[in-house]
Amino acid sequence: MTRKKVKWMVALVVVCALGIWTSSRWDAWFHNPEENPYYVGIQPCRILLTLGDSSELSRNVSWQCDSILHPSSLQLVSLADSDTIVVEPQGEVFRSRSGQAAHYVARLRHLKADAHYAYRVVTNGNSSPWYDFHTYPTRRNHAAFLYVGDVQDSIGGQAGHYLREALKRHPLCELTVCGGDLVERPADQYWAETFRELDSIVQHIPLLNATGNHDYLKGLPMKLERRFPLVFSYFLDSMQGNNQVYTTCYGPIQFFVLDSNRELPYLFSQRQWLEQALSQSQAMWKILIIHHPLYSLKGNNNLIQRWIFKGVIEKYGVDLVLQAHEHAYARMTRHDDSGRAVTPVYTVSHCSPKNYLIQFDKRFDKFGISQRYYQVMEACADTLTVAAYVAYDHSLYDSLRIVKQPGTGATVIEDYGQSIPEYMEYTPSTGSKKERDFAERVKNYREGKR
Repeated sequence: MTRKKVKWMVALVVVCALGIWTSSRWDAWFHNPEENPYYVGIQPCRILLTLGDSSELSRNVSWQCDSILHPSSLQLVSLADSDTIVVEPQGEVFRSRSGQAAHYVARLRHLKADAHYAYRVVTNGNSSPWYDFHTYPTRRNHAAFLYVGDVQDSIGGQAGHYLREALKRHPLCELTVCGGDLVERPADQYWAETFRELDSIVQHIPLLNATGNHDYLKGLPMKLERRFPLVFSYFLDSMQGNNQVYTTCYGPIQFFVLDSNRELPYLFSQRQWLEQALSQSQAMWKILIIHHPLYSLKGNNNLIQRWIFKGVIEKYGVDLVLQAHEHAYARMTRHDDSGRAVTPVYTVSHCSPKNYLIQFDKRFDKFGISQRYYQVMEACADTLTVAAYVAYDHSLYDSLRIVKQPGTGATVIEDYGQSIPEYMEYTPSTGSKKERDFAERVKNYREGKR
């Protein structure tokens, strides 16, 4: 056989292999679930309270009503003195693949500290129920919030029940933070499910959400619908170019939100934005929210995101990195050359019915599988407490404290989670080799921990 024929045969084998691989990944890369046709009624709906701009005393309220724009307003009442103001919203019509909706965003920028407000929205004479929310004292050294990773619940799911119960059990939480993939897919039926689950929560407690890969329409390139920033409306003012980035100060915490789903040039521009924002931060506690784990639970995934962001995160003293995407629980603490635990602490969490078959990397301190989780973070003066709970029964699953030493700012990490048993129960399907292999990894990990 001539050398030329060998080259052609090798090329043919490579092309065939690429074709088979592409075919196996086609749905994952390109298939978008159909969006059911929908009609938006004349009553304001999907009302959402979020944080506003970069100042602590700002909020946004977004809602939908009808398929065309009408005269609209938000009525805001201070319950201390009954002072009432009317806020004119920004309105915009968004057409998706199977329907059209008019979206509204009211920006509340003159709120008082430590106040109690009631509000309702009105479109074309039709009003919503009254809702209420609190603001808190500024220049304080205490704040607490609840964090969830991916939710992306199925139609008729239970995530809303778990989150409502979690907030009841942790009443100090002043806002809810999500690491992206709050919605299963960018289709109206999934948006409707998300708002059904979160009804009675998100009208009263502000929500801060990052972008996840399930928020994008699949394709080359992926596309984030305009609907996303119209709902999570703080991005309308904070986005840099086409990057959904955001930062705000909240008590002693400053949040930094990135969009890890983007292509390489956009990730570089996000790094520039993040470096500038971190270099200017005077916050006691710096917390980063990013969808893709910089240290993957599935081997060597997300290496580009780690390469781009890791150095900036460590250089400017980020304390905690909250991540999602990989449906399990894990916590990793960095160590310096002497072996001392140092910040940032990296956690991965989810509250989805789906679970991933992860790897058990020795760099991590703790894992959790086959369950849903949420976390509660509480900053109080020089201490940040990080706790993870099992969503099913709200039992404590992991706990640590990051303590900043007076004067030096050096951190001490107190790990209480090692004394809490890990949940490592898994039963594979009989016909799945991947699941049998994972069950073997679980078994080996359990035996190695003894």
